[in-house]
Amino acid sequence: MEDSKSLNQRQMENHVTTNSNSLEILTNNIYTPAFLREQIGKLVRVEFLIGTNNLVDRIGILQDVGASYILLKSLESNTTTYADIYSIKFVTISNSPLSNNQYYNLYNNSMF
Repeated sequence: MEDSKSLNQRQMENHVTTNSNSLEILTNNIYTPAFLREQIGKLVRVEFLIGTNNLVDRIGILQDVGASYILLKSLESNTTTYADIYSIKFVTISNSPLSNNQYYNLYNNSMF
């Protein structure tokens, strides 16, 4: 297995790092970005409002969260989607943890 990183190691590979000087929206979980940062590494379904009444959803592994965006690793292809955090209306978070084998399959473009 070429990628034997644990879930915790994957969660630590965020593009955005926080420290004591970070914006409060990234560190205080009363704000959406900070709350979503606590969900990094989980399987999520994100629904976006496009226009006035069109909901579009994306399903994937939450890879990173910034002040105004999220990154989702697709379950169907070897792609990452950058999405505007302000158009998010609903986020469904899986409570079932993914095993390291499932992560390995996902990151090697396989369905699990």
